[in-house]
Amino acid sequence: MVIVQKYGGTSVGSIERIKAVAERVARARKNGNGVAVIVSAMSGETDKLIALANKVALNPEGREMDLLLSSGERISAALTAMAISSLGVKALSLTGRQVGIITDDAHTSAKIEKISGETVKKALAKGFVPVIAGFQGITQTSEVTTLGRGGSDLTAVAIAAALEADLCEIYTDVDGVYTTDPNIVPEARKLDKISYDEMLELASLGAKVLQTRSVEFAKIYDVPVVVRSSFNDNPGTLVVKEDRDMEKVVVSGVAYDKNQSKITVTAVPDKPGVAARLFQAIAGAHIVVDMIVQNVSSDRKETDISFTVPKSDSEKALKITGEIVSELGAKEVKLREDIAKVSVVGVGMRTHSGVAAKMFGTLAQHRINIMMISTSEIKVSCIIDSKYTELAVRVLHDAFGLDAVRKTRGKSRR
Repeated sequence: MVIVQKYGGTSVGSIERIKAVAERVARARKNGNGVAVIVSAMSGETDKLIALANKVALNPEGREMDLLLSSGERISAALTAMAISSLGVKALSLTGRQVGIITDDAHTSAKIEKISGETVKKALAKGFVPVIAGFQGITQTSEVTTLGRGGSDLTAVAIAAALEADLCEIYTDVDGVYTTDPNIVPEARKLDKISYDEMLELASLGAKVLQTRSVEFAKIYDVPVVVRSSFNDNPGTLVVKEDRDMEKVVVSGVAYDKNQSKITVTAVPDKPGVAARLFQAIAGAHIVVDMIVQNVSSDRKETDISFTVPKSDSEKALKITGEIVSELGAKEVKLREDIAKVSVVGVGMRTHSGVAAKMFGTLAQHRINIMMISTSEIKVSCIIDSKYTELAVRVLHDAFGLDAVRKTRGKSRR
């Protein structure tokens, strides 16, 4: 059996934690499994490196940031390999370059194009535990790149796909995937099993257990993923293909995201090509737009366009939008940052009606105004005033009875 294990920053946050990881890896190896390990930078290390860069330059070049930030994972990989070797298990630290993780050239947010995986396969065949620096790769021209925040999850799933591994274990500081944030709702339950689609929605909607792109990769290559805690031996949450039992549960979880900003362009001429011009400019700056609402005036001559972007990109998006407002013939641009997105997610929505009505009714009952709405087959999201976030999460969790959800879904297959 081949297992890929990924350990996050808190799991390798100190020498004591690295030694604990080494012991866990050694147990898995001694049980007869082939084990490949992916590690993040030690907790807080990436932020320290970013702070150093900002002291040197106001707007550091992406290329230099990638070279700088990739060092954190390399340090973790080397230390973890040393710790594993000290327990009598052969280990070999490897960088993204050595593994052959080839990416595009979008510095600080590169996408994986291919992985050779031969170096890892050879190491496993020789009885080594390859310990791979996550979050990084190289371009076709050998430039170092990084995969964006949470990129070590993506590294792990991509390596698991390349190895055709039996399981990819994501070790973090939580026991698994919960129906919502237990810090807000103590009654939140850990899910034994969740579908790729549900996990993808929850990850994209603010749940920070798994990186969105890693879930996409797992779904495409059918990689079974288990989210577990590195601080105990409790069973985690299995992320797999959807099955019939999953459709019996209408709503699986409530997610929230306070990392949102809303930009509104008022009095935009209501004619073809205007929206395209605006969003082409935003896309050209590699800014991800989430929700979009367009309101048409009664005379159909002007419209207001509102859209949301990550808060970290709000100033950049505002600047770009402001620059083309006069070109579009619009009136003004407004930015609002005191917003949050709350969402309900569940594959059962495909076959059950009334979820949106129940969500809207629950929010209205507690006098929480809805600014924007977005839906898909398995989720409903609303933009609300950020001060009502915790209240919205609690009342929606209660309204959909999530403290008792999924008792019919069975236990994790391990």
